[in-house]
Amino acid sequence: MNKNLRTRSIFIGIVTLGSLILIFAPFNKDKDYKLSASDFFSPAKLKKNLTENIRLGLDLKGGTHLVLQVQADDAINAITLGNRDKAEEILKKEKITVKSITVPANGQVVVETADDKEHSKIKDKLLADFGSDGWEASTRSNPPGLVFNLKTRTADAIRDQATEQAKIIVEQRINAFGVAEPTIQMRGRKENHQILVQMPGVDDPERVKKLIQGGTKLELMAVVPPGQLYRTKEEALATMTGQTDKEVIEISEPRQGRSPLQGWYIVEKKPVVTGNDLRNAQGIPAQAGAGYNVQFSLKPGGSEKFGTWTEANVGNLLAIVLRDVRDNSAKIKSAPSIKSKITDSGVIEGSFTREESEDLGLVLRSGALPAGITYIEERTVGPSLGADSIRQGVTASIVGLALVVLAMLVYYRLSGMNAVVGLVLNLLILLAGLALFGATLTLPGIAGVILTIGMAVDSNVLIFERIREELRVGRLVASAVDIGFGKALVTIIDTHVTTIVSCAFLYLFGTGPIRGFAVTLVIGLLANLFTAVYVSRSMFIWVLNRGGRRAETLSI
Repeated sequence: MNKNLRTRSIFIGIVTLGSLILIFAPFNKDKDYKLSASDFFSPAKLKKNLTENIRLGLDLKGGTHLVLQVQADDAINAITLGNRDKAEEILKKEKITVKSITVPANGQVVVETADDKEHSKIKDKLLADFGSDGWEASTRSNPPGLVFNLKTRTADAIRDQATEQAKIIVEQRINAFGVAEPTIQMRGRKENHQILVQMPGVDDPERVKKLIQGGTKLELMAVVPPGQLYRTKEEALATMTGQTDKEVIEISEPRQGRSPLQGWYIVEKKPVVTGNDLRNAQGIPAQAGAGYNVQFSLKPGGSEKFGTWTEANVGNLLAIVLRDVRDNSAKIKSAPSIKSKITDSGVIEGSFTREESEDLGLVLRSGALPAGITYIEERTVGPSLGADSIRQGVTASIVGLALVVLAMLVYYRLSGMNAVVGLVLNLLILLAGLALFGATLTLPGIAGVILTIGMAVDSNVLIFERIREELRVGRLVASAVDIGFGKALVTIIDTHVTTIVSCAFLYLFGTGPIRGFAVTLVIGLLANLFTAVYVSRSMFIWVLNRGGRRAETLSI
């Protein structure tokens, strides 16, 4: 065996062994599970490992399918009412007398005055708070007043943000449900504000709906000075004898460039403010240095309470707590130090990354869904449908593969075995890719597997026909194989790359099942490039060099 063929054989062996490990090894076991030899050599255990490593979609496994409609205008209404309350507070503080402040329409605040003397001042003060980039003001003369309108592009951004926030909250709640690999994603056109929820293995839609409509509330709670972080809950409880006005809550806070802050804090049971007092929260770039901070603002009532507390607790810690209203469990997301008095707004400094700051901003806003939700589609997919789909899909794949194998052996004789080995290895690498990337196999995905078989055969046919052409013109066998592979390579790469580009668009703009088809097909095409070009060429090299001498004939 020459050095080149030995290197090729070792590489192909590593890829094959790695694929078998990815498919059949017991990766998805509980951490307390004790592995045994039977996990690797028992047929029943290998089959079980296969089903755990290759995830099945809703159409194969069965489960619950819901389409949620987010009432995105509710978010605009909440911001409008908050700005009305804030306008009352600002004008009262500035000692500007007005007749009324009303909300005649969603996204509109009207300040009615006795005359137009204070219009300029009112406009400047309120736009500075509302945000001049998102709101615009106009005057009216009969009756005198100012009309503040939310800009169209800002309204659209708020609707989109409300939908994204609702998606994140729904995802958090469904993850707590304990479903393996749920699908939560946007559905349809962006302006439809719809969310698709698929939960494989769950056949109780009402339970899912109750879970989604459940609640998690935000609480800003005082950490008992001096802010001692305890390693265990028991250690913290030991210092609380007889103190019924306090509780112990766990914290797990990621920190940029450092290990996460983990432990337990003792906090006052009565919150300083709650999520009901929050107007907004979002990640912003830090004023000095690298990283991001989180900026938040409070409603008028909350800002007064918060200002009084922060003024008296400079240097102490404030716990940002999320509490599940179903079981009253709580978790501290962050515990910043109070540096100065905070009234209606403040900044949480924590050297966050951009993603961490955005996530924490979303967490602060996730005390309740930002807008109402209605269900426009609901169905339960029975597991029998999944079993039938799998059975029929597998049967179609096996029958198709068998017919292809027969045709290749009849038409290309012993060289057809080359194509058969490539097909088997192609399917092996495809399944390993699905397991490695955690891709979900759906019914359209099975169609992608069958299409991959066809593409693999097409590649082999191109190569074999090129070799036949060279043999017909009288070239030596070794030369015919080299030239045949060289001429077919450009065509094979061209067809595969164009198909992969098409799959990329299917993935970017398609929904779940279409994405499953695209992912499966791309993995199969990449595997086919390896088997049809590299593995097939290696097998021809081996055939032509058997016995230490060049073959003069080729069965093709």
